[in-house]
Amino acid sequence: MESVQAIKQRFGIIGNDPKLNRVIEKSIQVAPTDISVLITGESGVGKESIPKIIHSLSHRKHGKYIAVNCGAIPEGTIDSELFGHEKGAFTGATSTRSGYFEVADGGTIFLDEVGELPLPTQVRLLRVLENGEFLKVGSSKTQKTDVRIVAATNINMAENIGKGKFREDLYYRLSTIEIHLPPLRERHEDIHLLFRKFASDFALKYKMPTIRLDDQATDLLIKYRWGGNIRQLRNVAEQISVLEKNRTISFQTLRGYLKDVGSNLPAVIETKKKESDFSNERELLYKVLFDMQRDLNDVKKLTLELIKSGNNSQVQEEHSTIINKMHVDTTQNNEKSLSTLVNEEIPTHSENVEVLNISESIPESYSSNQESNDNYTYVEDIVEEENLSIQEKELELIKKSLEKYKGKRKDAAEELGISERTLYRKIKQYNL
Repeated sequence: MESVQAIKQRFGIIGNDPKLNRVIEKSIQVAPTDISVLITGESGVGKESIPKIIHSLSHRKHGKYIAVNCGAIPEGTIDSELFGHEKGAFTGATSTRSGYFEVADGGTIFLDEVGELPLPTQVRLLRVLENGEFLKVGSSKTQKTDVRIVAATNINMAENIGKGKFREDLYYRLSTIEIHLPPLRERHEDIHLLFRKFASDFALKYKMPTIRLDDQATDLLIKYRWGGNIRQLRNVAEQISVLEKNRTISFQTLRGYLKDVGSNLPAVIETKKKESDFSNERELLYKVLFDMQRDLNDVKKLTLELIKSGNNSQVQEEHSTIINKMHVDTTQNNEKSLSTLVNEEIPTHSENVEVLNISESIPESYSSNQESNDNYTYVEDIVEEENLSIQEKELELIKKSLEKYKGKRKDAAEELGISERTLYRKIKQYNL
């Protein structure tokens, strides 16, 4: 079995990202089998290289390898292209024609953009996958074929299935093994390496010195989102190589070749800021709750000391003073933060903050004093009211976000600053 590095050299694959290496490892592992493979990933990530690797390492490597772009063939002729047709099957069918599945018998067919296949063709393809049989257009004679199918798509198959544009049973037959190629923006270390390779190739092709990026331009190159992935990077490298006289490329020069630089760079930074702000709110709430715990412990300590001294009237006076101070401080410090906070980790006093029932810690003789017991109950009521307020605000924010995004949990969760899983749990908790 060939190594990952040997495969990359053999097929001209550039990059050392762990995600890319894992894709090649999976391709090597699945190649000796006849399992159907579905390759997913954005347009321009290089999906066409994977079926070549799989075919070359399989026992079918001496058979034919045919790549078919399903999105480029008109709907009216794609059945004829894939399965062939009989003479006179339709206007212009002047002779019998063999389709790709007949020609590639014993080999591999790569169906690129398989998500674009029309529904009638999907039914025919499903039959090939299930029992290796197909019918030519205009024929009633069943033919057999032994073909391995590797498919690729850049669309969201789950969405297409939901819209009725793609058969669910065909999807599961195609995706026995699914290999996902990461977008270029997730392979930061490979971006500059690929650019240098392209720049060297174009310098050789056009017989001119190789372009080089200065430090600022290199930083911009790596941070850019590259919506068109490797294809876009290659085009930019070619444009600069041909048009720029100065072979050292500056930040401003590179910026001129990148579309929507402003909208492609700050998105991640903005997201981090939101998470940081939300984290500060959470820390502030924790501080309030722990301050409350400390004050309650002070009440307990003071009460026990005064009981020992036998001065019950002083107990009540000091007790009331501390409680009133706690109530005022809590209200002033957190009126803003508590009203905006929605978080999966908010601790309740019954879980992470010990709320002390002072009446359990004092002598029976003192617990008979009804007025004092009322004070202790008041301490606990404060905590209950604070927690109730948080839950009400949390519920209100969740409802507003769900209404704003018409029930889309993913968008609502992003606005609230919590995970979609947490939002789902909150929805279930509040019976929304």
